[in-house]
Amino acid sequence: MARCTPLPDSILILDHGSQYTQLIARRVRELNVYCEIHPFSKAQQFANDPNIKGVILSGSPSSVHEPNAPDTDLTGILGKLPVLAVCYGAQLIAKRAGAIVERSKIREYGRAHLSTISDHRLFDGIEAGSQVWMSHGDSITAPSEAMEVLASTKDVPVAAFALNDQLTFAVQFHPEVYHTTDGAQLLHNFVIGICGCAGDWTPHGFVQMTVDRLRADLGSDQVVLALSGGVDSSVAALLLDRAIGDQLHCIFVDNGLLRKDEYARVLESYRHLGLNITGVDAREDFITALKGLEDPETKRKAVGRTFIEVFDREAHRITDVKWLAQGTIYPDVIESVSVNGPSVTIKSHHNVGGLPDRMKLKVVEPLRLLFKDEVRRVGKELGLDPNILGRHPFPGPGLSIRILGEVTAERVALLQEVDHIFIQGLRDEGLYDQVWQAGAILLPVKSVGVMGDERTYENAVALRAVTSTDGMTADWCHLPYEFLARISNSIINRVKGVNRVVYDISSKPPATIEWE
Repeated sequence: MARCTPLPDSILILDHGSQYTQLIARRVRELNVYCEIHPFSKAQQFANDPNIKGVILSGSPSSVHEPNAPDTDLTGILGKLPVLAVCYGAQLIAKRAGAIVERSKIREYGRAHLSTISDHRLFDGIEAGSQVWMSHGDSITAPSEAMEVLASTKDVPVAAFALNDQLTFAVQFHPEVYHTTDGAQLLHNFVIGICGCAGDWTPHGFVQMTVDRLRADLGSDQVVLALSGGVDSSVAALLLDRAIGDQLHCIFVDNGLLRKDEYARVLESYRHLGLNITGVDAREDFITALKGLEDPETKRKAVGRTFIEVFDREAHRITDVKWLAQGTIYPDVIESVSVNGPSVTIKSHHNVGGLPDRMKLKVVEPLRLLFKDEVRRVGKELGLDPNILGRHPFPGPGLSIRILGEVTAERVALLQEVDHIFIQGLRDEGLYDQVWQAGAILLPVKSVGVMGDERTYENAVALRAVTSTDGMTADWCHLPYEFLARISNSIINRVKGVNRVVYDISSKPPATIEWE
């Protein structure tokens, strides 16, 4: 599992540490072309790979003038495969080609416009004046004789260039970001037009390929998978079920920290899909493990440890299990590898991260090639229940980290009611699908209130709803005031023990999506 194996018609992305590298991969995938990200130091491992049709060099926070700057070995790649170098990659190629690359007196950051564009196929469909996004501290101030300048801006004389007699191209700007208005067209021109990729990386094709591979790899072996009710584990289960049927044993644990009635509802959805699934009522185990704990990290560890114990116990009821299936997706793989190339490790926040060594099982990860949005498209192809497919992200420790302070059965029940009113309200108003993630938080705060003619001193709750594309950054969702007023009124009237509702209007960063 050290690295993915490129598929036919692949684009290789060599990462120099740019914050935008994942975005390059997403844009290529949007062209229905498969691509992989690997550290720049691994370039030579792919120099003779027949599946790779082109290479993209990412940007970097480094300067080409730094002694320890990434120095990618492109032997066997330049002159053999089409190459598109972005930002730092462009400066690296230019410096090697004899151009003058100088440190900018002022970092060039933000919007610019291409004032001149050559008649070149890299810029097919792009006209002068097109907006681009700059983010660099070095500038190519003068080209060499080995280069043909393809585009300029008012302040950047070499905004794009090609190496003579090679299919090597470079852009000083970032075509992958939204602010480069014709960036998708430029990437299309390179990936489809110049590299000749077919653009047939589709959910249907992925399902067929993955099912075939799973059948070949797993044979008649038994496989165990922990289902969470979320998208990733559900799609992984459906792929495995299509490949090996009842050889897959799914375990769905009720930790008592799920949303109201979610355990029964999701379990029924899984059974309706024909999965071989065992439901486990472990509510008492988790509440006992959380007794007296208030520190957020301690609570997380208690939930994780208890989950491992419960899952381990249930998995041992199944005979001859040889594989542990996990819903690892591609961002997990990327984020666990630095640009200097240490081996891939499963991230510690995975619920079953501690199981493989303990259970002596081999690991199978059917989704490790996919981004989150691709997982959803594959799930739709497989017929996953829309209620699961469109489900908001939900933390592995569940409501335990949305209850600030000690977790008790009574506090869980209270928060489940508050959360249910909020989430159901979003659904009823047609707002649910406009929100990336939403939930309620029980605060360790009591406040004075008046209900009828009586004074109350009860709990305060916070509502949180954010918009995002990947959860890495998020903004608070501007829900209608009228909606928030109705929800607040409903919570206070229907949930005994709550007399105050507040709405969180913090963005990430500096806040996080969850409070703990």
